[in-house]
Amino acid sequence: MEKQNQIEMTAPKPVASAGSLYAEHVNPQWVRLLDLLQMNADYQRCSGCELFTTDRRRILDFLSGYSVHNAGHNHPAIVAALKEELDRSGPAMLQSHVPELAGELAARLVERAGGRLHRVFFTSSGSEGIEAAIKFARAHTGRAGLLYAEGGFHGLTCGALSLMSGSFWQEGFGPMLQGTEGVPFGDLEALERQLATRKFAAFFVEPVQAENGIRVPPADYLAAAERLCRRYGSLLVLDEVQTGMYRSGTFLAAHRYQAEPDMVVMAKALSGGLVPVGAVLMSAAVSDSVFSSLKRAFIHASTFGENALAMRAGLATLDVLEHESLGERAARLGALLRHKLSEELAPYDMVKAVRGIGMLCGIEFQPPGQLRLRVAYEAFQHIHPAMFGQVVVMRLFRDHRILTQICGNQFLVLKVAPPLVVTEKQVGEFVTAVRAVVELAHSSALFWSEALGMARRAANI
Repeated sequence: MEKQNQIEMTAPKPVASAGSLYAEHVNPQWVRLLDLLQMNADYQRCSGCELFTTDRRRILDFLSGYSVHNAGHNHPAIVAALKEELDRSGPAMLQSHVPELAGELAARLVERAGGRLHRVFFTSSGSEGIEAAIKFARAHTGRAGLLYAEGGFHGLTCGALSLMSGSFWQEGFGPMLQGTEGVPFGDLEALERQLATRKFAAFFVEPVQAENGIRVPPADYLAAAERLCRRYGSLLVLDEVQTGMYRSGTFLAAHRYQAEPDMVVMAKALSGGLVPVGAVLMSAAVSDSVFSSLKRAFIHASTFGENALAMRAGLATLDVLEHESLGERAARLGALLRHKLSEELAPYDMVKAVRGIGMLCGIEFQPPGQLRLRVAYEAFQHIHPAMFGQVVVMRLFRDHRILTQICGNQFLVLKVAPPLVVTEKQVGEFVTAVRAVVELAHSSALFWSEALGMARRAANI
């Protein structure tokens, strides 16, 4: 009996599934949402644009982790570079030495960025980069005010949230930074009125507003904004977290619009999808405003910002993007993708527009013209304004094995952002799938009845 009790006491407990552990210890509502959308897949292997599940499905990725996987999932060259760096057993994070890899990556970044950008501060995320840019801008100008373009998305830390309009992302988190003001994206007159007060340290803007529906600016907007910032003594800060690293076709989207910013925030695709990396590119003058003396040599820092694996990931990712000419590929296949989508979706009145630059595209939907569809559509809007878009996402995933998502601030726009290694055949596969789902929405009562049932179940999520 004693021996039996001992066995029972030492026997291993049953191992809970990954989903149940995540729900119990991380975020149960995220698991519920994925279950509701029938998108809670167990991924076993990811390569290029393809995701393979444990139940042997092949999913085509047209989201790229929100523009993280520009080089594709698990690119073998990046994986090999990281393995080699680990095998070196070198100084990964001494914090009291000069990390040469950081210098090498910084040199390559500023060389490609050009203009007045000559220094780099490394971070671990885009949000952290925005926080750094706020501090550097204030230090350089001596001004506290911060100006931003309405509808943008800059991250979920409190400083970043302070540069975003609307209440959804801010609600429940207390007061944000004081002295921030928004102006309409693309409106130069409104921008000049605010800048003329000379109270703003910087104007923060995305070259293309990714989460606001892939909003592309007028051709002269960024260059004119730069001139206005110079006139009134404010810095121009471009958030290129989603548009940088050749997703727009050029290294920075700023290059497409002939703009020379004072600071650029980068992250996401700089990591190769494997090690978090962020970078704030800036002029030497801005950098010197913060690191102005020996006693201020460490006045702003990021614990993991310059670690060897992060820097090696950034260098290897640049190598892949450039050696495989993925910027040129993004420009060419992105234009083809928008052309094919526009052509195939033209007959459907619920499709309002197809737009984008490079391999960052959006499909904007609108209320249906047919009365029989409008009633169901308005019922969706009553439950939640994101429901129609999420049903399209669910249908693409479940019926066609395509992973994508709606934009975070514009629920009627489907974001289309595959890895830059996407093939022409995969582009065609995506276009065919989107047309099939849109056709279903226009012709099948089942689309709406099933979707309304799901929407009702979602009411408490």
